[in-house]
Amino acid sequence: MARALELAETAGALRRYGRRAGEVMVIGGVLFALAAGVALVAPGETWTGDLIGALVVLGVLTSVTGAGAWALARRMRRALGSGGWSAHAAVSVRSMRSTEAVVLRSLDGDGLWPLEAVAMRHRYELLRPGPDGVMWWCGDPSRGGVLAPPGGGALIWARPVRHRRARHRIVEQAERSGVLDRAALAQPPGQEPRVVPPAPVTPVPVPVTPVPVPVTPVPVPVTPVPVPVTPVPEPVPVPAPRLSLVKRRSDTSSAPTYARLAAHARRQAVPQTRTRRPEADVREVAWWRVRSLRRTAGFGQVVLPLAGCVALGAAAFVRPEGGGLMYLYVAAILALGALVYSGHRLLTAGVPAVRVMARAARSPVPVPRRYALLHDPRGGAPVLALFHAHGGPDALPEGLLVLLSPGTAKHPRLGLPPEPTGTVELRGWRDHSADGRPVVVPWFDGRALWPAEPYIPADGAESAALLARLAPPLSPRVRQEEIWVP
Repeated sequence: MARALELAETAGALRRYGRRAGEVMVIGGVLFALAAGVALVAPGETWTGDLIGALVVLGVLTSVTGAGAWALARRMRRALGSGGWSAHAAVSVRSMRSTEAVVLRSLDGDGLWPLEAVAMRHRYELLRPGPDGVMWWCGDPSRGGVLAPPGGGALIWARPVRHRRARHRIVEQAERSGVLDRAALAQPPGQEPRVVPPAPVTPVPVPVTPVPVPVTPVPVPVTPVPVPVTPVPEPVPVPAPRLSLVKRRSDTSSAPTYARLAAHARRQAVPQTRTRRPEADVREVAWWRVRSLRRTAGFGQVVLPLAGCVALGAAAFVRPEGGGLMYLYVAAILALGALVYSGHRLLTAGVPAVRVMARAARSPVPVPRRYALLHDPRGGAPVLALFHAHGGPDALPEGLLVLLSPGTAKHPRLGLPPEPTGTVELRGWRDHSADGRPVVVPWFDGRALWPAEPYIPADGAESAALLARLAPPLSPRVRQEEIWVP
């Protein structure tokens, strides 16, 4: 079995994790240096004690966090370097107060492994299985190991749940979710067990001593035996093979056909019980009056630091003296820096991108296409696999379109098409990105969904990698579900 660390995406994710741990420790050292600098510059001031104490506390917390992450990176490297990835049916359990757990089904399908995350709370999203309910595992479930979404591009350390009652409660919730009833999964490519041929057996020579045997000649009478002659039959003409007018269907189990992607889309579909609040039509009003476009441009990232600057300025005006004035100055500098950064992104990236999307949405000529709505296991972004409007189950995708989640943080799928497959209208095709990809906007029932990036043609390496994540290879038992539904 190939080692998990031999996968390029896994090795890159481990390097990024270790680099972030080192950066956090460096930030802790910088905070200690700032505390020492303040003590040297203003040793007798009244506010220096509080500021130095705050910097030292922040430095200690940051250094400890970085050291813990660095130790976890070393444990991950040992686990990934000694074993291979395996794909498991998984379900997330969010009922624990202190941490979050995930339950994996064993490869034989009879056991459940309750595991808990060892990470900061903001990284818990990596522990939640994607729409297909699949997670990769490398390690020992009785001691701990590494969890990752399909592809191995994001890593998180997990350990077994030790408390007996917690284990029973988590396993019961997982059993109610139906994780044991899911179909078998195909293992990641390159992670199948290798068959080692037996060692060749070298023959050992045995010494043989010749023994003389006396030979007495015996006369043997020779009788002539008649040989029968069998006549050779004439060749029989072989009829020519028949020509069938019915084209046999080739094995397309590995091709991303419409049937295969539609089957994945139906498994990932979640019924929506809520409706999205209506917004203005971009074809009738200016783009800044559309709520989704304002959010996409980044107006929310500008409003928050602007409000912070105003509030800190008012606080400094009301209380111009005192020991807390230095804290107000430091907070105001941080808020001003965040305002400058978010404003620069709004003017240089957000507004130009939104204008191009609004121009594409107003295009007068719609292009109808069939779609299969899938979700990327890395982050859960919705992706449209687009096909020709007229085709069968063996049709291959023409392109992919990654969408921005139209819903809220708690309900990101709110506003997506209710059906996993159907027909969509594409508008745009006039503006292109720097790499030549067109900008298109899909319309569903008079509503626009905004793309996260330009249109991805299906004949490139980027689309092949994305399709491999969206529709991973499944076992023959699961492929039986890929039935053509018109």
